[in-house]
Amino acid sequence: MATGSFDFAPLVPAGLPPAAARWTGLAKYSFVGGNNDPDQVPVDGLIDAVNAVLKREGRTLATYGLASGPQGYRPLREFLVGKLKRDAAINCTADDILIVSGSLQALDLINHTLLARGDTVIIEQDSYQGALNRLTRLGVNMVGIPLDGDGMRMDALAAALEELKRKNIQPKYVYTIPTVQNPTGTIMPEERRFELLKLSQQYGVPIFEDDCYADLIWDGERPPAIYAMATAGGVIHIGSFSKSIAPALRVGFIVAPWDVMSRMLALKTDAGSGALEQMVLAEYCAPHFATHVPKLTKGLRAKLDTLMEALNEQFGTAAEFEDPKGGIFLWVKLPDNVDTLKLYQSALAAGVAINPGPEWSTDKAYGKSRMRLCFASPSHEQIKEGVAKLAEVCRTEFGVPARIANVEKHVRA
Repeated sequence: MATGSFDFAPLVPAGLPPAAARWTGLAKYSFVGGNNDPDQVPVDGLIDAVNAVLKREGRTLATYGLASGPQGYRPLREFLVGKLKRDAAINCTADDILIVSGSLQALDLINHTLLARGDTVIIEQDSYQGALNRLTRLGVNMVGIPLDGDGMRMDALAAALEELKRKNIQPKYVYTIPTVQNPTGTIMPEERRFELLKLSQQYGVPIFEDDCYADLIWDGERPPAIYAMATAGGVIHIGSFSKSIAPALRVGFIVAPWDVMSRMLALKTDAGSGALEQMVLAEYCAPHFATHVPKLTKGLRAKLDTLMEALNEQFGTAAEFEDPKGGIFLWVKLPDNVDTLKLYQSALAAGVAINPGPEWSTDKAYGKSRMRLCFASPSHEQIKEGVAKLAEVCRTEFGVPARIANVEKHVRA
C-alpha cells in the first residue's frame, strides 16, 4: 500500500510516548517479558472448554457483557470468589470483582481513578517496569523504598512516610507486589504485611496490592493477601490469569470497594473485556485450576534450576542472585562495571534478549549492573545456550572474567 507524505507529527500532543518500533520477532534466546512455558498451556483442556461453553451459552455473545453486566462474566467472578478465599483468605462477593483486560488495564484504571499529574506515590525501589513506565508518563512522583529478602522494608517506608508528612505531601497509594515480588522474587511475610497495614492506617495512605504472580509459588504456601488482612479497608487488590494459564488471553481482575470500583467502571470504556476468553476460563478453571497450577510450577522450578546452574557454570561468582520463592524471573547482579542497558544492545545483536535493570528500578544507579532474566518461555537447551552466549558477550564487551575452575556455585544469601 502506498504511504502518504502527510506529516502527523505536529498534531501529536506533547507528552505522548515515542512511536513504537515495528515488531521484528522474538530473539533466538529470549529472556524478556512475562511469557510463559508453551508446553504448559493447557491446550486440550481449553479446547474442551471452548466447545462446551459455546454450545451451552454461545448465543449470549450477542449481548454486551454476556448479560452479566459491566463487571464481567459472572461465572468467572464466582470462580474467583472461591479461589481468592481458598488461596489468599480474601472474603468477597462476585460484585466486589471487576474483570479487566489483563493486569495492565487494572493499573491504568486505578491510576486514572486516583492520580493526577504532580501526585506522589510510594513504590518498591525495584518494581514492575509496566508500573514504573505508567507513573512516569502520568507525571507522577515516585518514592522508591528499598527491599530485602522479605520484600519492602518497613523501616524505610516509615521514614519515607514521615518525611513526606513533614513536607505536607500526601501520597496517593503504596504500590507493592508482596507475593513473588517482581523482579526480586521475594514473598513478604505475614508479620510485615501487618506492619504495612499499620503504617497505611497511621498515615492515611491506601495500599495497591499487585498479586499477579501469587499462584506461582514453589511450595504452594503463601501468606494471606494484604486485602484479606485489612479489617479497616483501604486496599485495592489485582490479579491475573496471564501467569497461571496464558498471557495472551489478557484476563485480569480487580477487587476493590464499590466507591472506587464504580469510578473505575466509568473509565472502562472498552464495552467489556473479551467475552470469549472469560467464558473459556470460567469453564476450564472451575474443574482444573487447582490441579493445573502445581504442574505448571513444577515445570517452572525445573527451568529455574537450569538457569541458575547455567549462570554458575558460565559466570561463577561474577553473577550474584538469590533463589526466588516462585515466579518466572531471576534478578541477577553482574560486576559493577557492567551497564546492562549497553549489555542489552550487545546481547540482542548476538541473539539474546534480557531486561536491563535500570528499567525495573526507581534507582537507576542501583539497577545499572542488574538484569531480569525470564526463564519460563525458553526450553532447557535454549536457557543453557542463551546464558553461554550472554557470558561470551559480557567477557567481550565488559571484560567479565570466565568462570574460575572449581569455584563453588555462588548464590548470594
